[in-house]
Amino acid sequence: MFLGIDFGTSAVKALLVDGAQKTVGSASVALSVQRPAAGYSEQDPAAWWQAMLDAVDALARDHPKAVSAVGGIGLSGQMHGAVLLDAAGSALRPAILWNDVRSTAECEALELAVTDLRQITGNIAMPGFTAPKLLWVRTHEPAVFARIHTVLLPKAYIRYRLTGELIEEMSDASGTLWLDVGKRDWSDVMLAATGLSRIAMPRLVEGNAAAGTLRPELAARWHMARRPVLAGGAGDNAAGAVGLSAIHAGNAFVSLGTSGVLFAATDRFRPWPQAAVHAFCHALPGRWHQMGVTLSAAASLAWWAGVTGRSESDLLAEVGAPVSPSAALFLPYLGGERTPLNNGAIRGAFAELSHDTDRRLLTQAVLEGVAFSLRDCLDALSASGTRIAEADVIGGGSRSRTWIAIIASVLGIPLHRLADGENGAAFGAARLARMAATGESPEAVCTPPARAETIMPDERLAEAYAGRIAHYRELGQRCATPFDRH
Repeated sequence: MFLGIDFGTSAVKALLVDGAQKTVGSASVALSVQRPAAGYSEQDPAAWWQAMLDAVDALARDHPKAVSAVGGIGLSGQMHGAVLLDAAGSALRPAILWNDVRSTAECEALELAVTDLRQITGNIAMPGFTAPKLLWVRTHEPAVFARIHTVLLPKAYIRYRLTGELIEEMSDASGTLWLDVGKRDWSDVMLAATGLSRIAMPRLVEGNAAAGTLRPELAARWHMARRPVLAGGAGDNAAGAVGLSAIHAGNAFVSLGTSGVLFAATDRFRPWPQAAVHAFCHALPGRWHQMGVTLSAAASLAWWAGVTGRSESDLLAEVGAPVSPSAALFLPYLGGERTPLNNGAIRGAFAELSHDTDRRLLTQAVLEGVAFSLRDCLDALSASGTRIAEADVIGGGSRSRTWIAIIASVLGIPLHRLADGENGAAFGAARLARMAATGESPEAVCTPPARAETIMPDERLAEAYAGRIAHYRELGQRCATPFDRH
């Protein structure tokens, strides 16, 4: 039996998987995000820990025999978050999250300080990454910076609490700007540029490697027959890829979570920073991947549901199956944007409204805006030489056939709905746990998922969307230059 635990932005999810790779049980505990100022996004690491305890406690209560038999635990989690620990291992401040954009000036300073930054890291310095956050802390909270003993990413912090070990794996470390992604090792140059050294960094392992053993008191808490080994694990998208068997060059998926991701596995390090494409290590040895990222995917629909006071399911039902593009346009840049704009200051917008614009058309515009942002990601990956012929779809947004159909027509490729598209990251973490515990190969464990349906592009809609994409991009260019608010 294997346990996968995914630390998302909105929830912690724990998933029990048996030897036949069937889900035995799951539990989820919600999380909240604090936004103490415009562009800020933080969470208390203690909240992740408590949510994890609550989720596994629930599994132990509902599935005691299965939890007792757990032999391996895998962790996946939101990337880029900065957890700053003192010498005693206590958090010095709330974690600064992946969607926090306060460190724009620090990104510019980092690019100037390290002229070959993009060659080392394979990425542009963006506010979402971890290293610029540390520069911000050094400038604005020097007393905190002076007390930093260790810097961890969210799931590495949980591993530390679970095992007492300071360990990180390659896929998550790739999102810090401290990793030499091609060499799969910490970069002394990048660490020095933020006033740090390897002393502050956890030990690196591959995602399917053994990386600590569960503390005896926790094994006793959950009545486990033995102390399970923990796997290196993976960042959320790399874990999703392992769950989908997207581990070979050409494999791809779309993630419709809080953020949106177009993920493509590669067999070598293929940076393309000029279009804000991420080039990261995969969670398995000798493999890499590329990602195009839009910061507000399902988060855009959740925002609109809050504004309208209607549930997301009601809004989706109201849209139905579109026969033509919405007359309205929506930019999903509620907290800035990554691929291809790399602009933390840009903000969302509705446009081309008229007296005939109603809630249904605006909801459709929100769905299409996210799809257009994913098309930007597809075009950026295509420019790097990566070709995507089809993709699976995972994440909370994958529940909506309407939304997947819109995205398929906008991207112009078949999209596959999965029989279980919401357990991707946690399931991938459980697979990594199995590999760490048993020594099995990725090819033996990472079998393809069951697909419930393939949704083909609607040729008529695809042609109509081509014109709307051009308008969307023109609107984005106009909104990329902030106007004077004074």
